Amino acid sequence: MTVATSDKLSPAWSIIIYIATVHLIALLALFPGNFSWGAVGVAFLLYWLTACIGITLGFHRLVSHRSFEVPKWLEYVLVFCGTLACQGGPLYWIGGHRIHHKYSDTELDPHDSNKGFWWSHLGWMLWENASVKEDIPRYTKDIQDDPFYQFCEKYFIPIQIVLGLLLYWWGGWSFVIWGIFVRLVVVFHVTWFVNSATHKFGYQSYESNDNSRNCWWVALLTFGEGWHNNHHAYQYSARHGLEWWEIDLTWMTIRVLQILGLAKNVKLAPTRSSD
Repeated sequence: MTVATSDKLSPAWSIIIYIATVHLIALLALFPGNFSWGAVGVAFLLYWLTACIGITLGFHRLVSHRSFEVPKWLEYVLVFCGTLACQGGPLYWIGGHRIHHKYSDTELDPHDSNKGFWWSHLGWMLWENASVKEDIPRYTKDIQDDPFYQFCEKYFIPIQIVLGLLLYWWGGWSFVIWGIFVRLVVVFHVTWFVNSATHKFGYQSYESNDNSRNCWWVALLTFGEGWHNNHHAYQYSARHGLEWWEIDLTWMTIRVLQILGLAKNVKLAPTRSSD
Protein backbone atom coordinates (compact mmCIF):
# COMPACT_ATOMS: atom_id res chain seq x y z
CA MET A 1 0.00 0.00 0.00
CA THR A 2 1.40 3.40 -0.95
CA VAL A 3 1.43 6.40 1.32
CA ALA A 4 -1.62 8.62 0.85
CA THR A 5 -0.10 12.08 0.39
CA SER A 6 -2.02 15.25 -0.31
CA ASP A 7 -1.28 15.21 -4.04
CA LYS A 8 -3.06 11.87 -4.29
CA LEU A 9 -6.24 13.18 -2.67
CA SER A 10 -9.09 14.93 -4.44
CA PRO A 11 -12.47 16.04 -3.05
CA ALA A 12 -14.98 13.19 -2.86
CA TRP A 13 -17.89 15.28 -4.10
CA SER A 14 -20.42 12.44 -4.12
CA ILE A 15 -19.73 11.73 -0.44
CA ILE A 16 -19.69 15.43 0.46
CA ILE A 17 -23.08 15.97 -1.19
CA TYR A 18 -24.47 12.76 0.33
CA ILE A 19 -23.43 13.59 3.91
CA ALA A 20 -24.55 17.23 3.58
CA THR A 21 -27.95 16.20 2.18
CA VAL A 22 -28.62 13.73 5.00
CA HIS A 23 -27.75 16.37 7.61
CA LEU A 24 -29.85 19.09 5.96
CA ILE A 25 -32.95 16.92 5.65
CA ALA A 26 -32.52 15.81 9.27
CA LEU A 27 -32.95 19.47 10.28
CA LEU A 28 -36.61 19.18 9.22
CA ALA A 29 -37.10 17.34 12.51
CA LEU A 30 -36.87 20.75 14.22
CA PHE A 31 -40.27 21.71 12.81
CA PRO A 32 -43.01 20.83 15.35
CA GLY A 33 -45.21 19.34 12.64
CA ASN A 34 -42.61 16.67 11.99
CA PHE A 35 -42.44 15.51 15.61
CA SER A 36 -44.22 12.55 17.14
CA TRP A 37 -43.24 10.19 19.91
CA GLY A 38 -43.91 7.31 17.57
CA ALA A 39 -41.36 8.69 15.11
CA VAL A 40 -38.81 9.11 17.92
CA GLY A 41 -39.47 5.55 19.02
CA VAL A 42 -38.94 4.24 15.49
CA ALA A 43 -35.70 6.23 15.22
CA PHE A 44 -34.40 4.78 18.48
CA LEU A 45 -35.34 1.22 17.50
CA LEU A 46 -33.59 1.59 14.14
CA TYR A 47 -30.63 3.25 15.87
CA TRP A 48 -30.21 0.15 18.04
CA LEU A 49 -30.75 -2.15 15.08
CA THR A 50 -28.18 -0.40 12.88
CA ALA A 51 -25.57 0.83 15.39
CA CYS A 52 -25.57 -2.08 17.84
CA ILE A 53 -26.77 -5.11 15.91
CA GLY A 54 -25.55 -4.09 12.46
CA ILE A 55 -22.34 -2.07 12.82
CA THR A 56 -20.98 -3.06 16.23
CA LEU A 57 -22.05 -6.70 16.39
CA GLY A 58 -22.14 -7.54 12.68
CA PHE A 59 -19.70 -5.46 10.65
CA HIS A 60 -17.18 -5.03 13.46
CA ARG A 61 -16.91 -7.84 15.97
CA LEU A 62 -18.26 -10.67 13.83
CA VAL A 63 -16.92 -10.03 10.33
CA SER A 64 -14.06 -7.52 10.62
CA HIS A 65 -12.37 -9.39 13.48
CA ARG A 66 -14.07 -12.81 13.45
CA SER A 67 -14.31 -12.65 17.24
CA PHE A 68 -16.99 -15.35 17.18
CA GLU A 69 -18.94 -17.47 14.73
CA VAL A 70 -22.64 -17.66 13.95
CA PRO A 71 -24.67 -19.62 11.39
CA LYS A 72 -24.39 -18.09 7.92
CA TRP A 73 -28.05 -17.05 7.87
CA LEU A 74 -27.55 -15.05 11.08
CA GLU A 75 -24.35 -13.50 9.72
CA TYR A 76 -26.35 -12.29 6.72
CA VAL A 77 -29.05 -10.82 8.99
CA LEU A 78 -26.43 -8.92 11.01
CA VAL A 79 -24.66 -7.70 7.87
CA PHE A 80 -27.97 -6.54 6.38
CA CYS A 81 -28.64 -4.53 9.56
CA GLY A 82 -25.19 -2.97 9.18
CA THR A 83 -26.03 -2.06 5.60
CA LEU A 84 -28.99 -0.03 6.95
CA ALA A 85 -26.49 2.31 8.62
CA CYS A 86 -25.71 3.56 5.10
CA GLN A 87 -21.97 3.98 5.76
CA GLY A 88 -21.02 2.36 2.50
CA GLY A 89 -21.35 -1.32 1.70
CA PRO A 90 -19.93 -4.06 3.93
CA LEU A 91 -16.86 -4.64 1.74
CA TYR A 92 -15.92 -0.95 1.91
CA TRP A 93 -16.57 -0.72 5.66
CA ILE A 94 -14.89 -3.96 6.69
CA GLY A 95 -11.93 -3.56 4.33
CA GLY A 96 -11.33 -0.01 5.49
CA HIS A 97 -11.54 -1.05 9.12
CA ARG A 98 -9.01 -3.83 8.67
CA ILE A 99 -6.65 -1.37 6.99
CA HIS A 100 -7.10 0.99 9.96
CA HIS A 101 -6.08 -1.72 12.42
CA LYS A 102 -3.06 -2.74 10.44
CA TYR A 103 -1.73 0.83 10.27
CA SER A 104 -3.44 2.44 13.28
CA ASP A 105 -2.38 6.07 13.78
CA THR A 106 0.31 6.01 11.12
CA GLU A 107 0.44 7.70 7.71
CA LEU A 108 -1.19 4.65 6.13
CA ASP A 109 -4.20 4.74 8.47
CA PRO A 110 -7.15 6.24 6.50
CA HIS A 111 -8.26 8.19 9.59
CA ASP A 112 -4.93 8.71 11.35
CA SER A 113 -5.78 10.57 14.56
CA ASN A 114 -2.40 12.32 14.51
CA LYS A 115 -3.85 14.53 11.76
CA GLY A 116 -6.36 15.97 14.20
CA PHE A 117 -9.81 15.33 15.62
CA TRP A 118 -11.62 16.77 12.61
CA TRP A 119 -9.70 14.60 10.15
CA SER A 120 -10.25 11.34 12.05
CA HIS A 121 -13.91 12.15 12.70
CA LEU A 122 -15.07 13.25 9.27
CA GLY A 123 -12.44 14.91 7.11
CA TRP A 124 -10.85 11.70 5.84
CA MET A 125 -14.10 10.70 4.14
CA LEU A 126 -14.37 13.95 2.20
CA TRP A 127 -11.35 13.12 0.05
CA GLU A 128 -10.94 10.39 -2.53
CA ASN A 129 -8.16 8.07 -1.42
CA ALA A 130 -7.17 5.86 -4.34
CA SER A 131 -4.70 3.87 -2.26
CA VAL A 132 -7.37 2.70 0.17
CA LYS A 133 -9.81 1.82 -2.62
CA GLU A 134 -7.16 -0.22 -4.37
CA ASP A 135 -6.28 -2.11 -1.20
CA ILE A 136 -9.79 -3.00 0.03
CA PRO A 137 -9.99 -6.20 -2.12
CA ARG A 138 -6.80 -7.48 -0.48
CA TYR A 139 -8.37 -7.08 2.96
CA THR A 140 -11.75 -8.63 2.12
CA LYS A 141 -10.72 -11.85 0.38
CA ASP A 142 -12.86 -13.90 2.78
CA ILE A 143 -16.09 -12.14 1.80
CA GLN A 144 -15.63 -10.33 -1.53
CA ASP A 145 -16.96 -13.21 -3.66
CA ASP A 146 -20.03 -13.80 -1.49
CA PRO A 147 -23.17 -12.86 -3.52
CA PHE A 148 -24.97 -11.51 -0.46
CA TYR A 149 -22.12 -9.18 0.46
CA GLN A 150 -21.90 -8.05 -3.16
CA PHE A 151 -25.65 -7.33 -3.17
CA CYS A 152 -25.41 -5.22 0.01
CA GLU A 153 -22.35 -3.43 -1.37
CA LYS A 154 -24.10 -2.50 -4.60
CA TYR A 155 -27.57 -1.71 -3.34
CA PHE A 156 -27.20 -0.19 0.16
CA ILE A 157 -28.75 3.10 -1.05
CA PRO A 158 -31.79 1.45 -2.75
CA ILE A 159 -32.25 -0.67 0.39
CA GLN A 160 -32.44 2.55 2.42
CA ILE A 161 -34.99 3.99 -0.02
CA VAL A 162 -37.19 0.91 0.38
CA LEU A 163 -36.97 1.31 4.16
CA GLY A 164 -38.00 4.95 3.77
CA LEU A 165 -41.03 3.98 1.69
CA LEU A 166 -42.07 1.46 4.34
CA LEU A 167 -41.75 4.10 7.05
CA TYR A 168 -43.79 6.58 5.00
CA TRP A 169 -46.51 3.98 4.56
CA TRP A 170 -46.45 3.25 8.28
CA GLY A 171 -46.33 6.74 9.77
CA GLY A 172 -45.93 9.43 7.13
CA TRP A 173 -43.15 11.99 6.73
CA SER A 174 -42.36 12.21 10.44
CA PHE A 175 -41.38 8.54 10.45
CA VAL A 176 -39.20 9.08 7.39
CA ILE A 177 -37.47 12.19 8.76
CA TRP A 178 -36.77 10.65 12.17
CA GLY A 179 -36.41 7.00 11.18
CA ILE A 180 -34.10 7.66 8.22
CA PHE A 181 -32.41 11.05 8.38
CA VAL A 182 -32.19 11.86 12.09
CA ARG A 183 -31.24 8.27 12.81
CA LEU A 184 -28.54 8.26 10.13
CA VAL A 185 -27.00 11.49 11.42
CA VAL A 186 -26.85 10.09 14.95
CA VAL A 187 -25.43 6.74 13.79
CA PHE A 188 -22.91 8.54 11.57
CA HIS A 189 -21.46 10.66 14.35
CA VAL A 190 -21.64 7.98 17.02
CA THR A 191 -19.67 5.64 14.76
CA TRP A 192 -17.22 8.39 13.79
CA PHE A 193 -16.56 9.11 17.48
CA VAL A 194 -14.88 5.71 17.67
CA ASN A 195 -12.37 6.96 15.07
CA SER A 196 -11.91 10.39 16.65
CA ALA A 197 -12.90 10.72 20.31
CA THR A 198 -11.53 7.34 21.42
CA HIS A 199 -8.15 8.26 19.96
CA LYS A 200 -8.11 11.50 21.97
CA PHE A 201 -10.14 11.24 25.20
CA GLY A 202 -10.00 8.69 28.00
CA TYR A 203 -7.48 6.34 29.57
CA GLN A 204 -5.17 3.60 28.35
CA SER A 205 -5.11 0.28 30.17
CA TYR A 206 -2.81 -1.50 27.73
CA GLU A 207 0.10 -0.73 25.44
CA SER A 208 -1.38 -0.75 21.94
CA ASN A 209 1.26 1.23 20.01
CA ASP A 210 -1.27 3.87 18.98
CA ASN A 211 -3.47 6.61 20.46
CA SER A 212 -6.49 4.41 21.24
CA ARG A 213 -8.20 5.12 24.55
CA ASN A 214 -11.07 3.86 26.66
CA CYS A 215 -13.79 6.51 26.63
CA TRP A 216 -16.88 5.82 28.76
CA TRP A 217 -19.30 8.15 26.99
CA VAL A 218 -18.46 6.73 23.56
CA ALA A 219 -18.93 3.24 25.01
CA LEU A 220 -22.37 4.31 26.22
CA LEU A 221 -23.39 5.65 22.81
CA THR A 222 -21.94 2.72 20.84
CA PHE A 223 -23.02 -0.22 23.00
CA GLY A 224 -19.46 -0.94 24.13
CA GLU A 225 -17.21 0.22 21.29
CA GLY A 226 -15.77 3.04 23.36
CA TRP A 227 -13.48 0.67 25.28
CA HIS A 228 -11.20 1.21 22.35
CA ASN A 229 -7.78 0.81 23.93
CA ASN A 230 -8.87 -2.63 25.16
CA HIS A 231 -9.98 -3.46 21.64
CA HIS A 232 -6.77 -2.32 19.98
CA ALA A 233 -4.74 -4.30 22.51
CA TYR A 234 -6.82 -7.45 21.90
CA GLN A 235 -8.38 -7.01 18.49
CA TYR A 236 -9.63 -10.59 18.36
CA SER A 237 -11.64 -10.34 21.59
CA ALA A 238 -15.44 -10.42 21.38
CA ARG A 239 -15.53 -8.57 24.68
CA HIS A 240 -14.26 -4.97 24.75
CA GLY A 241 -15.22 -3.97 28.29
CA LEU A 242 -12.58 -5.92 30.19
CA GLU A 243 -13.09 -4.44 33.67
CA TRP A 244 -16.27 -4.90 35.69
CA TRP A 245 -17.17 -1.21 35.34
CA GLU A 246 -16.62 -1.18 31.58
CA ILE A 247 -20.18 -1.96 30.53
CA ASP A 248 -20.31 -3.63 27.12
CA LEU A 249 -23.86 -4.20 25.90
CA THR A 250 -22.67 -5.79 22.67
CA TRP A 251 -20.72 -8.38 24.63
CA MET A 252 -23.90 -9.10 26.61
CA THR A 253 -25.69 -9.65 23.30
CA ILE A 254 -22.98 -12.09 22.20
CA ARG A 255 -23.35 -13.94 25.50
CA VAL A 256 -27.09 -14.30 24.88
CA LEU A 257 -26.36 -15.69 21.41
CA GLN A 258 -23.82 -18.04 22.98
CA ILE A 259 -26.34 -19.29 25.55
CA LEU A 260 -28.84 -19.89 22.74
CA GLY A 261 -26.23 -21.89 20.84
CA LEU A 262 -26.02 -19.34 18.02
CA ALA A 263 -22.56 -17.96 18.83
CA LYS A 264 -19.62 -20.34 18.94
CA ASN A 265 -15.82 -20.18 19.08
CA VAL A 266 -16.04 -16.94 21.03
CA LYS A 267 -12.58 -15.42 21.42
CA LEU A 268 -11.67 -13.51 24.58
CA ALA A 269 -8.74 -11.49 25.85
CA PRO A 270 -6.68 -13.08 28.64
CA THR A 271 -7.53 -12.12 32.18
CA ARG A 272 -5.28 -9.70 34.02
CA SER A 273 -3.84 -12.54 36.12
CA SER A 274 -2.61 -14.33 32.97
CA ASP A 275 -1.22 -11.23 31.25
